[in-house]
Amino acid sequence: MFGSFGWMELMLILIIVLIIFGAGKIPQLGEGLGKAIKGFKKSVAEADAMDVTPNEQGEGGQVPPPQPEQLPTQQQTAEVPPPPPAQGVTQPTESTQSKQS
Repeated sequence: MFGSFGWMELMLILIIVLIIFGAGKIPQLGEGLGKAIKGFKKSVAEADAMDVTPNEQGEGGQVPPPQPEQLPTQQQTAEVPPPPPAQGVTQPTESTQSKQS
C-alpha cells in the first residue's frame, strides 16, 4: 500500500500533521476517521444485503418471461429520401488535395 512512500516520507508527513493539528487533536481526528470508515463499511454492507429482485410474479410464484420487442419490418419503415446536395459547395479534387498536403 505504501510501496512508493519510504520511512522518511512517512515521518515527514507525521511531523507536519503534528505541527498543524497539535498532539491533543490527533486522537480526536483518528476517532472521527475510524467512525467514518465504520459508517461507510456499514452502508456498503446494507446496500449489498438489499433485495433488488422485482416483485412482479405470475401464476405459481414464477416471474413471467419478458416479451420480445417488435422490430419494424421493411414494409413498416418509411422511405426517407437522402438530403439534397448543398448549394455552392464544391468537392475537393485531386489537384486541390495535393496542394493542401
